[in-house]
Amino acid sequence: MSKLSQVYIAQSNEPAFFAPWHVRLGEGEISPRRLSLLQAIDATGSISQAAKQVGITYKAAWDAVDAMNNLAGAPLVQSQHGGKGGGGAVLTSTGLQIVTMHERLSAMQTMWMASLQDVDPDIVPMFRRLTMKTSARNAFHGVVKHIEVGAVNAEVTIAMQGDDVMVATVTKDSIDRMQLAEGKPVWALVKASWIILTADEQAKTSARNRLCGTVSRVVMGPVNAEVVLQLDGGNTLAAVVTHDSATEMVIAEGQRLCALIKASHVLLGVDD
Repeated sequence: MSKLSQVYIAQSNEPAFFAPWHVRLGEGEISPRRLSLLQAIDATGSISQAAKQVGITYKAAWDAVDAMNNLAGAPLVQSQHGGKGGGGAVLTSTGLQIVTMHERLSAMQTMWMASLQDVDPDIVPMFRRLTMKTSARNAFHGVVKHIEVGAVNAEVTIAMQGDDVMVATVTKDSIDRMQLAEGKPVWALVKASWIILTADEQAKTSARNRLCGTVSRVVMGPVNAEVVLQLDGGNTLAAVVTHDSATEMVIAEGQRLCALIKASHVLLGVDD
């Protein structure tokens, strides 16, 4: 791909144009491949078929769908499990609008790039992408709802999409360094192995966070099992438990479970 076909970045406060087009939703973005996945889901009505069409694994497609639903702030894809052929998937009205926007922008991109064919590509700066890579399986975007400062640590309450709320315990130095304040956008990261699952929604525990929802997917491995919950507020959360624990709890799709997360196990991050 030539420099011209990658990006033109305007100076000062002028808008920046990216190619291939990607869509920003708040602080997150949908990459070209994820946009192609949305198109394929709309065309095939199946996440597995869409994954094959785009050229990614079934698990990668599911992970991308989960990420898009979380980052968008509203579900883009609705799936139905079971039935002949393993169930299907459809785009929500918001998802369809995203696909329509992508198709229109792609047509505009073709016309725009054609108009730049006579421009020396050396004068076009390379584009940059802001991406966040982390080993944490769960990454949630929200805003700081409240900060309770103690003698040493501070308790930060984060409002995510829907009514989901996450509480994190960080040092006072972290509050100052990240300039955390009510209303500031923030990332909440939780490793899947730090999550404890329970079927008892009323159990009293020392965990500060209790996020409940319905099991949407279970991936059994020889040692561990990955359990994905569709939370009440709309987010998805993945937990890794032992194979024996998943078997003893008879974890299955459609089951009601709660995820217990210690506040000290929630890592916070902000955009630079």
